[in-house]
Amino acid sequence: MSSITLLNDSLSPQVIRQVMRELQDMQTESPEGIKLLINERDALDIQALIEGPIGTPYAGGIFRIKLTLNNDFPSTPPKAIFLTKIFHPNVSLTGEICVNTLKKDWKPDLGIKHILITIKCLLIAPNPESALNAEAGQMLLEQYEDYSKRARMMTEIHAKSVYAGEAKPAELQEQKMKDTLKEKLLKEKKRALKRL
Repeated sequence: MSSITLLNDSLSPQVIRQVMRELQDMQTESPEGIKLLINERDALDIQALIEGPIGTPYAGGIFRIKLTLNNDFPSTPPKAIFLTKIFHPNVSLTGEICVNTLKKDWKPDLGIKHILITIKCLLIAPNPESALNAEAGQMLLEQYEDYSKRARMMTEIHAKSVYAGEAKPAELQEQKMKDTLKEKLLKEKKRALKRL
Protein backbone atom coordinates (compact mmCIF):
# COMPACT_ATOMS: atom_id res chain seq x y z
CA MET A 1 0.00 0.00 0.00
CA SER A 2 1.43 3.37 -0.89
CA SER A 3 2.15 5.91 1.80
CA ILE A 4 -0.03 8.96 2.31
CA THR A 5 1.59 12.34 2.00
CA LEU A 6 0.59 15.92 2.52
CA LEU A 7 1.38 18.14 -0.43
CA ASN A 8 0.14 21.24 1.38
CA ASP A 9 2.93 22.00 3.87
CA SER A 10 1.69 25.55 4.55
CA LEU A 11 -1.19 24.49 6.79
CA SER A 12 -0.41 24.53 10.49
CA PRO A 13 -0.03 21.21 12.33
CA GLN A 14 -3.08 22.17 14.41
CA VAL A 15 -5.25 22.61 11.29
CA ILE A 16 -3.92 19.36 9.82
CA ARG A 17 -4.77 17.50 13.05
CA GLN A 18 -8.24 19.06 13.07
CA VAL A 19 -8.90 18.00 9.46
CA MET A 20 -7.50 14.49 10.06
CA ARG A 21 -9.68 14.10 13.15
CA GLU A 22 -12.77 15.15 11.21
CA LEU A 23 -11.95 12.78 8.35
CA GLN A 24 -11.50 9.95 10.84
CA ASP A 25 -14.86 10.76 12.45
CA MET A 26 -16.52 10.76 9.03
CA GLN A 27 -15.02 7.35 8.26
CA THR A 28 -16.63 5.84 11.37
CA GLU A 29 -19.88 7.84 11.25
CA SER A 30 -20.48 9.26 7.80
CA PRO A 31 -23.65 11.17 6.91
CA GLU A 32 -26.28 9.17 5.05
CA GLY A 33 -25.53 8.94 1.34
CA ILE A 34 -22.00 10.37 1.61
CA LYS A 35 -18.85 8.25 1.36
CA LEU A 36 -15.48 9.84 1.99
CA LEU A 37 -12.64 8.86 -0.37
CA ILE A 38 -8.98 9.18 0.55
CA ASN A 39 -6.38 10.44 -1.89
CA GLU A 40 -3.21 8.56 -0.96
CA ARG A 41 -1.00 11.09 -2.76
CA ASP A 42 -2.38 14.09 -0.87
CA ALA A 43 -4.42 13.56 2.29
CA LEU A 44 -5.74 17.14 2.13
CA ASP A 45 -7.22 16.66 -1.33
CA ILE A 46 -10.55 15.38 -0.09
CA GLN A 47 -13.00 13.54 -2.30
CA ALA A 48 -16.39 12.06 -1.55
CA LEU A 49 -19.16 10.17 -3.28
CA ILE A 50 -22.63 11.64 -2.80
CA GLU A 51 -25.71 9.59 -3.61
CA GLY A 52 -28.35 11.44 -5.59
CA PRO A 53 -31.29 12.04 -3.23
CA ILE A 54 -34.50 10.10 -3.82
CA GLY A 55 -37.26 12.22 -5.31
CA THR A 56 -34.83 14.34 -7.35
CA PRO A 57 -33.64 14.02 -10.95
CA TYR A 58 -30.32 12.88 -9.46
CA ALA A 59 -31.76 9.81 -7.70
CA GLY A 60 -29.79 6.65 -8.38
CA GLY A 61 -26.65 8.54 -9.32
CA ILE A 62 -23.35 8.63 -7.47
CA PHE A 63 -21.56 11.97 -7.77
CA ARG A 64 -17.86 12.45 -7.06
CA ILE A 65 -17.02 15.71 -5.28
CA LYS A 66 -13.58 17.16 -4.66
CA LEU A 67 -12.69 19.58 -1.87
CA THR A 68 -9.28 21.21 -2.02
CA LEU A 69 -8.06 22.99 1.09
CA ASN A 70 -6.13 26.16 0.37
CA ASN A 71 -3.30 27.65 2.42
CA ASP A 72 -5.64 29.89 4.44
CA PHE A 73 -8.04 27.11 5.48
CA PRO A 74 -10.10 27.34 7.70
CA SER A 75 -10.12 31.15 7.44
CA THR A 76 -11.19 30.76 3.83
CA PRO A 77 -13.41 27.99 2.44
CA PRO A 78 -12.08 25.06 0.46
CA LYS A 79 -12.63 24.94 -3.28
CA ALA A 80 -15.37 22.45 -4.16
CA ILE A 81 -16.07 20.93 -7.55
CA PHE A 82 -18.14 18.12 -9.00
CA LEU A 83 -15.84 15.69 -10.78
CA THR A 84 -18.90 13.88 -12.11
CA LYS A 85 -20.71 15.80 -14.86
CA ILE A 86 -24.07 17.09 -13.69
CA PHE A 87 -26.81 19.33 -15.05
CA HIS A 88 -27.57 21.66 -12.14
CA PRO A 89 -28.12 25.43 -11.86
CA ASN A 90 -25.48 25.84 -9.15
CA VAL A 91 -22.78 23.81 -10.88
CA SER A 92 -20.79 25.24 -13.78
CA LEU A 93 -19.88 23.21 -16.85
CA THR A 94 -16.42 22.75 -15.32
CA GLY A 95 -17.89 21.44 -12.06
CA GLU A 96 -17.44 24.52 -9.89
CA ILE A 97 -20.08 24.69 -7.15
CA CYS A 98 -21.88 27.89 -6.17
CA VAL A 99 -23.33 27.64 -2.68
CA ASN A 100 -23.34 30.37 -0.05
CA THR A 101 -21.66 28.10 2.52
CA LEU A 102 -18.54 28.15 0.33
CA LYS A 103 -18.77 31.88 -0.35
CA LYS A 104 -20.26 34.68 1.76
CA ASP A 105 -21.68 32.44 4.53
CA TRP A 106 -18.38 30.65 5.22
CA LYS A 107 -17.30 30.41 8.86
CA PRO A 108 -14.03 28.83 10.01
CA ASP A 109 -15.84 26.50 12.41
CA LEU A 110 -17.80 24.85 9.56
CA GLY A 111 -16.22 21.53 8.79
CA ILE A 112 -15.81 19.11 5.92
CA LYS A 113 -18.89 17.15 6.99
CA HIS A 114 -21.04 20.31 6.94
CA ILE A 115 -19.79 21.21 3.46
CA LEU A 116 -20.58 17.78 2.04
CA ILE A 117 -24.05 17.76 3.61
CA THR A 118 -24.68 21.24 2.17
CA ILE A 119 -23.68 20.05 -1.31
CA LYS A 120 -26.02 17.06 -0.99
CA CYS A 121 -28.83 19.43 0.06
CA LEU A 122 -28.12 21.51 -3.04
CA LEU A 123 -29.15 18.45 -5.09
CA ILE A 124 -32.51 18.53 -3.32
CA ALA A 125 -33.07 22.30 -3.43
CA PRO A 126 -31.20 24.05 -6.25
CA ASN A 127 -31.00 27.85 -6.14
CA PRO A 128 -31.62 29.14 -9.69
CA GLU A 129 -31.22 32.76 -8.57
CA SER A 130 -27.45 32.26 -8.14
CA ALA A 131 -26.95 29.98 -11.13
CA LEU A 132 -23.52 29.20 -12.54
CA ASN A 133 -25.27 27.25 -15.28
CA ALA A 134 -27.75 29.82 -16.63
CA GLU A 135 -29.44 27.33 -18.94
CA ALA A 136 -30.18 24.93 -16.08
CA GLY A 137 -31.36 27.79 -13.87
CA GLN A 138 -33.74 29.13 -16.51
CA MET A 139 -35.09 25.65 -17.29
CA LEU A 140 -35.65 24.96 -13.60
CA LEU A 141 -37.71 28.14 -13.25
CA GLU A 142 -39.60 28.04 -16.55
CA GLN A 143 -39.74 24.42 -17.77
CA TYR A 144 -39.25 22.11 -14.79
CA GLU A 145 -40.18 18.94 -16.69
CA ASP A 146 -37.53 19.63 -19.35
CA TYR A 147 -34.98 20.47 -16.65
CA SER A 148 -35.81 17.27 -14.79
CA LYS A 149 -35.53 15.11 -17.94
CA ARG A 150 -32.16 16.59 -18.83
CA ALA A 151 -30.82 16.24 -15.29
CA ARG A 152 -31.99 12.59 -15.19
CA MET A 153 -30.37 11.93 -18.56
CA MET A 154 -27.05 13.40 -17.40
CA THR A 155 -27.30 11.35 -14.21
CA GLU A 156 -27.92 8.17 -16.25
CA ILE A 157 -24.97 8.89 -18.53
CA HIS A 158 -22.39 10.19 -16.06
CA ALA A 159 -23.33 9.27 -12.50
CA LYS A 160 -24.33 5.62 -12.82
CA SER A 161 -20.83 4.35 -13.62
CA VAL A 162 -18.71 5.81 -10.81
CA TYR A 163 -17.60 2.35 -9.66
CA ALA A 164 -17.15 1.02 -13.20
CA GLY A 165 -13.36 1.40 -13.17
CA GLU A 166 -12.92 -0.01 -9.67
CA ALA A 167 -12.26 -3.72 -9.26
CA LYS A 168 -13.52 -3.95 -5.67
CA PRO A 169 -17.10 -4.00 -4.43
CA ALA A 170 -18.25 -1.13 -2.22
CA GLU A 171 -17.68 -3.05 1.04
CA LEU A 172 -14.04 -3.79 0.20
CA GLN A 173 -13.53 -0.23 -0.97
CA GLU A 174 -14.95 1.09 2.31
CA GLN A 175 -12.60 -1.16 4.35
CA LYS A 176 -9.66 0.00 2.24
CA MET A 177 -10.64 3.63 2.93
CA LYS A 178 -10.75 2.94 6.69
CA ASP A 179 -7.36 1.21 6.63
CA THR A 180 -5.87 4.03 4.59
CA LEU A 181 -7.22 6.66 6.97
CA LYS A 182 -5.80 4.83 10.00
CA GLU A 183 -2.39 4.65 8.35
CA LYS A 184 -2.56 8.33 7.36
CA LEU A 185 -3.56 9.45 10.86
CA LEU A 186 -0.70 7.52 12.41
CA LYS A 187 1.81 9.11 10.03
CA GLU A 188 0.35 12.57 10.63
CA LYS A 189 0.63 12.14 14.38
CA LYS A 190 4.29 11.24 13.97
CA ARG A 191 4.91 14.25 11.70
CA ALA A 192 3.07 16.61 14.05
CA LEU A 193 5.09 15.39 17.01
CA LYS A 194 8.34 15.91 15.07
CA ARG A 195 7.33 19.51 14.26
CA LEU A 196 6.68 20.28 17.92
